[in-house]
Amino acid sequence: MTDDALKIVIYVCGGAAAVGAIVVIWWFLTINRFVHLKNLILESWSNVDVVLRRRYDLIPNLVETVKAYARYESELLQKVADLRAAAMHEVGAVDVQAKVEQRLVESVNQLIARIEAYPDLKASQQYLELQKELVNTEDRIAAARRFYNANVREFNTLLACFPAAFVGRARGLSPAPYFEVSSLEIRKPPNIAGAAAPS
Repeated sequence: MTDDALKIVIYVCGGAAAVGAIVVIWWFLTINRFVHLKNLILESWSNVDVVLRRRYDLIPNLVETVKAYARYESELLQKVADLRAAAMHEVGAVDVQAKVEQRLVESVNQLIARIEAYPDLKASQQYLELQKELVNTEDRIAAARRFYNANVREFNTLLACFPAAFVGRARGLSPAPYFEVSSLEIRKPPNIAGAAAPS
């Protein structure tokens, strides 16, 4: 073998080794990126869970406040209490939790809508303070849900993109579920129909 042929073989082998090293480094960096995003999803789900538990703590107060004024709503109050208990004990997959949460939100929204028929209740200081806490909690839930869903979107996008999809499939990864639930309709626009015009 001549010196020129030997140099070509060395360059080709060196180039192949460099490309191989780059591929191996990229592979491990991509695995680490998936691990990082998975941990962000777990952390952000923990944040969602914390604010959902805050909502669970407020719902019994809402039920008790309504009970004092609305004796004819016992069936709906029991439904809200039962769904709250179910939601508190649901620790399964995110999509299952979302379905339970959606049913809870719908029943609490029904309760809030029925409160409109009780002007004394709407004007009570206890209800107004509870409403303020629920609004604050719903804001926290929305923020935590946005953070969680942003992390899920980033993870799922990486999992779907070429060539990272090969790494994800090799690791047995699957898309993470989004947490999509309606919010409580606790915010009501002010009633200005009876307001006096400025003079």
